[in-house]
Amino acid sequence: MTDTTAGQRTRRRLSFEWLGVAPFIIFAVLFLMLPTLYLVGAAFIGRDGQFTLENIAGLFTDQIIAAYWISIRISGASAILGALVGLAIALAIIRGRLPEGLRAAVMTFSGVASNFAGVPLAFAFISTLGRLGLVTVILKFIGIDLYKSGFNLLSFWGLTLTYLYFQIPLMILIIAPAVDGLKKEWSEAAAILGASPWQFWRYVGLPILWPSFLGTLSLLFANAFGAIATAYALTGSSLNIVPILLYAQIRGDALQNPGLGAALALGMILITATANIIYLVISARAERWLK
Repeated sequence: MTDTTAGQRTRRRLSFEWLGVAPFIIFAVLFLMLPTLYLVGAAFIGRDGQFTLENIAGLFTDQIIAAYWISIRISGASAILGALVGLAIALAIIRGRLPEGLRAAVMTFSGVASNFAGVPLAFAFISTLGRLGLVTVILKFIGIDLYKSGFNLLSFWGLTLTYLYFQIPLMILIIAPAVDGLKKEWSEAAAILGASPWQFWRYVGLPILWPSFLGTLSLLFANAFGAIATAYALTGSSLNIVPILLYAQIRGDALQNPGLGAALALGMILITATANIIYLVISARAERWLK
């Protein structure tokens, strides 16, 4: 076989590989890159069609700052709680003494639940924890009135609790490989050297899991910050988070300024992109422990 023939076969194989990935590239360009570039441009265009910074300055009005702040708080709360609970479950099913078959069941459920959101999830929580929900009625029957105690599903903590339904399973799925990376030989070696289980986790286990935990925490934040369907179906316009405000702008120009709506979307893009970049950087560092 000559070098020319080998080169032609290599180029032909590469061309087929690019052909296989072409649909993804086209999809990403049409539905991700081009809309993002359009929003970036529109955020700096005024009503007169000229370049302006007024739209960016408009992000610092009380209404928009309040929307960003409550979105950040809900995303942060659901990410932290989801990460802690998800890590505890992952440790229990992988390194605990629970039945082997339980891991497969939990992982299967996590794969489904992490993608269960939107109107069905909102309806499920309203049917369960709404004012006439099943759990609410049962608790009231035994003398516990959730809503008289201050709980409200259409509130900050109500939406945070709803987000945990998909945040916890997502945490389990992502942190499981990192937990698997904790070799049993390390804990055995620590025990031989006289270390207690607490000392092993304090000086070995948690430092190794820490980068993966922080990276996943950042991803959970981005996941919650961009959620719209569940929040809108659950709370309507009673909770002024950024995705709902942006949705109102798209539907009816609620901000009365298309450029300000584009700037609002640009702010969301920057926040979620920053969170995802943090996840990618930290996860790249954590991968060395999985080899």
